[in-house]
Amino acid sequence: MTNRRRLVRLAFSTSCLTAILWPAANAWAQSPSEALATAYQSNPRLMAERARVRSVDEGVPQALSGWRPTVVFNGSTGLQSFTNETAAGSTSDTINPTNVALTIDQPLYRGGQTVASTEAAEARVLAARSQLGDVEQGVMLDAAIAYMNVVRDQSVVELNINNEQVLGRRLEATRDRFQVGEVTRTDVAQAEARLSDASALRVAAQGDLETSRANFEQIVGFPPEKLEFPDPSFIPPLPDSGELANAVALAENPALLANQYLEQAALHDIDVAVADLLPDLSLQGQLTKAYEPNSFFDESDSAQILANLRIPLYQSGAEYSRVRELREVAVQRRREVDQTRREVIENSTSAWESLVSTRAAIEALDSSVRANEIALEGVQQEAAVGARTTLDVLDAEQEAFDARVNLVRARRDEVVASLTLLAAIGRLSAEYLRLPVDIYDPAQHYQNVREKWIGFGSE
Repeated sequence: MTNRRRLVRLAFSTSCLTAILWPAANAWAQSPSEALATAYQSNPRLMAERARVRSVDEGVPQALSGWRPTVVFNGSTGLQSFTNETAAGSTSDTINPTNVALTIDQPLYRGGQTVASTEAAEARVLAARSQLGDVEQGVMLDAAIAYMNVVRDQSVVELNINNEQVLGRRLEATRDRFQVGEVTRTDVAQAEARLSDASALRVAAQGDLETSRANFEQIVGFPPEKLEFPDPSFIPPLPDSGELANAVALAENPALLANQYLEQAALHDIDVAVADLLPDLSLQGQLTKAYEPNSFFDESDSAQILANLRIPLYQSGAEYSRVRELREVAVQRRREVDQTRREVIENSTSAWESLVSTRAAIEALDSSVRANEIALEGVQQEAAVGARTTLDVLDAEQEAFDARVNLVRARRDEVVASLTLLAAIGRLSAEYLRLPVDIYDPAQHYQNVREKWIGFGSE
């Protein structure tokens, strides 16, 4: 019986180690970099945000169009019949008046509206890029958490299966001992109860795994296979202190940068509104040709160049109201920057403390696993000579099992805390994670459309 118990312990320990380190022995397992790369290339939320950024890019050529001329061609044709009554009698005639005109309007000065509109549009482009970075970080973090949840739940299921198998063998051994009178019926009932509990825990763990797999598929785009625990090199370098993390977050967090750019855009919007109160000057040229304009001429040509000056004197007060409105919007944007700055500091501090506490928990749980394994072996040896009861052995096995499960969960929490800290400081990007993908460059579309004068394509 002693040899059998040793074999059971060895099999259980080996299985638990395999459950925790399983991916290291399976080269075909999917890595976290591959999963995050797939999410980066196909996640619908990220794709939609990229399209939104491209739409915001169009605000710049729209603003720059204020410098450009407008060219309009007008034409008309028809029939005209008339009758003239005079003392000598009446005359009638029918003509076919046809007119064509080409008009060119070139703005010269618009009260600074074009400059302000362009600066506001460019600030919104930068804000949209920062918001894209924030969405990218959110997708990367969601995908990483989904990945780590599957890894954790895979390991927990393996541990539960092994625990259930060990308890099953424990029950068989207890029944054998009961048959020869070494233990009582109570010992058998205790072993049966622990096996039932283990079966219930295994079923619950399998349910958690299926839920995590479904969440992974929703974010990444395909169901997971057997996932591997991340290699330490997967996580980029982290700040060395909470203070340094906060400093990096204030400089690089995309949500904060986006709000700062939106504040700049709001200030430029005020200048755009003020321009409606200022004079504007434009130059207009027109060429006109008329065929049969009346009964006296067969053709008529004209050409003119006009300088048009518009000076608004009073416009019912709407423009002044618009300026006051936009000033309050700028104040709102400033307060939003302040609020976001506080949230960034809070998130960075929270993520740092979570990482520190998780690392400390892993050290404690490592010690707990080793101590529980030693205690389990001692209890089993003492039970073999009658110094311990079956319940003592079952309790020791349960404590060892709980310690292993807690260690698996803590290791998952450490990876998630590390990535959450990267997101808080603004560095959870495909580029910083060195994912095997072509990095999306929003500036390429912007450069393609910025100076376009005509055409629907963005190439």
